[in-house]
Amino acid sequence: MLAFENVSKQYADGTSAVKNLNLNIDKGEFVCFIGPSGCGKTTTMKMVNRLIDITGGSIYVDGKDIKEQNAVELRRSIGYVIQQIGLMPHMTIKDNIVLVGTLLKWSKEKKDERARELLKLVDMPEEYLDKYPHELSGGQQQRIGVLRALAVNPPLILMDEPFGALDPITRDSLQEEFKKLQKELNKTIVFVTHDMDEALKLGDRIVIMKDGEVVQADTPDEILRNPANEFVEEFLGKDRLIQGRPDVTTVGQIMDEYPVTVKTGTTLKSAIATMRDKHVDSLLVVDADNTLQGFLDVEAINLNYKKANSVEEVMETDIFYVSEDSLLRDTVHKILRRGMKYVPVVNENRNLEGIVTRATLANIVYDTIWGDGTELDEIAATV
Repeated sequence: MLAFENVSKQYADGTSAVKNLNLNIDKGEFVCFIGPSGCGKTTTMKMVNRLIDITGGSIYVDGKDIKEQNAVELRRSIGYVIQQIGLMPHMTIKDNIVLVGTLLKWSKEKKDERARELLKLVDMPEEYLDKYPHELSGGQQQRIGVLRALAVNPPLILMDEPFGALDPITRDSLQEEFKKLQKELNKTIVFVTHDMDEALKLGDRIVIMKDGEVVQADTPDEILRNPANEFVEEFLGKDRLIQGRPDVTTVGQIMDEYPVTVKTGTTLKSAIATMRDKHVDSLLVVDADNTLQGFLDVEAINLNYKKANSVEEVMETDIFYVSEDSLLRDTVHKILRRGMKYVPVVNENRNLEGIVTRATLANIVYDTIWGDGTELDEIAATV
């Protein structure tokens, strides 16, 4: 899908931003570029859509040399998402989403249909199409920025620190949402970030750069287990290096496969009996197909017992969950950041697969992530 052959970028003052870069990126691959400021990662990305022209070598997109293509047409065929989002404030959300389609002279019917289709991908209601950017939250605006990049169905999308300006919880949510979307649509992604945790979470491969050169390009697991040199070790940080249990890296490997649940339609009286029998203070609620619907705890029951009959009337539906292949370290951060006692684990259809508690993470992940033990007390204090 994307190939760099002996690519270099040198400026008039003699400064070399990128030196002899050789790299192949496969179709459907999510590749994160990361490195210290001035390492050449953003320059590399901007050379792909010719926002910056290369000095030497060649870049091929889907087998075609970008130097032989019209720059404007090339950019319109490649999705591009930036940190500042760049929505047009005087345009509606619909017009922002189909902006490139407008430039390509799509019909009104085609633009309307595509805007509605894309909005469904991120579970936003159609009413938002008539809103303006200032009426949306930062996270919602960034979702629209991503949809705009998807509008003409490009095979390749460039993303320049798209989630960097968002708060941690919104960033977590968008990262997971976009990774799932990328898998479903099989898009090739070049993603520039300064956040190693983000790169480890999202990337199929991570390209670490220094002084315009690639120091290491590998899968997240390989980089964690076998950093190429001292620079990579220092850039990762000792707390990220997998030391004690390299075989344990994902939530699915340590989750409890038998969480305590009740089904929709269960009465509050029956739910209370289940809590008492199982010695728990909260329950996960699933439907007949074992799809996660929400949760309820003793506080919610106590507040609503006299005016509610079933668990649906009491349960909280805004529930945070992770997938079986979520990274342990990432899940630890989320649990601590959100002050949660546990997190449900679901599959791609949101069927409940298990549960992971803070106690489980503290006990199992200790040797894997924090070999020296300096942070264990912080976790244990919250368990």
